[in-house]
Amino acid sequence: MNSSNDNPILEVNDLGVAFLNGQGPLQALEKISFNIQAQQFVCIVGPSGSGKSTLLRILGGLLSPTSGKVIFNGSRLDGPRPGVGVVFQDANLMPWRTVVENIALPLEVQGVPAGEVRAQTGGLVDLVGLGGFEDWLPRDLSGGMAQRVAIARALIHDPDLLLLDEPFGALDALTRERMGTELLRIWRVHRKTVIMVTHDISEAVFLADRILAISPQPGQLRLDLDVNLPRPRQDSDRYSADFVALTHKLRDALQ
Repeated sequence: MNSSNDNPILEVNDLGVAFLNGQGPLQALEKISFNIQAQQFVCIVGPSGSGKSTLLRILGGLLSPTSGKVIFNGSRLDGPRPGVGVVFQDANLMPWRTVVENIALPLEVQGVPAGEVRAQTGGLVDLVGLGGFEDWLPRDLSGGMAQRVAIARALIHDPDLLLLDEPFGALDALTRERMGTELLRIWRVHRKTVIMVTHDISEAVFLADRILAISPQPGQLRLDLDVNLPRPRQDSDRYSADFVALTHKLRDALQ
C-alpha cells in the first residue's frame, strides 16, 4: 500500500503547527503531507518532542493546525467527528463504572436503547478478551486490561478511523508485545483504519502496513515506509531478516 491511491479516507495537506511560549512561536510540526487509505494500519514514529501526539490530536479534530488542512471522508476536518475514535496512553476509565458500563458510555450518551447497548457491548467484551470481567471496576484491572476496555469503548460507535496515542506506553515489555498481538487480532475482525503513535520502532514494524517517521522538532515527514511483511504476523516474525532490515531503515531515517 502507498499514499498515492485514489479516494483516501484521510488527506493531510501541508500541515503546520506553532505554539506560543515566552520566546515567541515554537514550530512543532512543519509542512507535513500524506494520504491514508481505508483499512490501512499506519504507525507514526519519532523521537520524544517531535510532535507525534500533536499530529494525532489534529487528526482527531481535538486541535486545530496553524497552517494546512486535514480532509476526512471528503470534507475538511474542523473539530471532533463521530467517525473518529481515540485511545490515549491513559485509559481514562470512569472509576465508579464497571468494564461493561465504561464500554457502553458512548452509546448511553447518544441515547441508544438499552437493549441495543447490551447487545453491542457484549460483543465487544468478548472481542477484546474480557469475558468474565464484565462487572469488574477499573481499580481491579491490570494496565493491559484497562487498555482493552479503552479500545472497546472507542470501537463501540463503529468509527471509520481509530487513533491510538501510545496506548501501550505504560506497560511492561512483555505485556506490550502481547497487547500488540491482541490489537492485530481485533483489527483483523473490524478492519478499521488505524493510526497509532509509538516511539517503539519494532512495535511499529510488527503492527503496521505503513510507517510515517517524523523528524525531531520541528517535526517533518522524514520517511513514508511501506511494511511489506506478510499477514497475519507472528511473534517469530520479529527475528526475520526482513523485519530487522526495516527497523534499521527506520533508525537510519530518524538519526
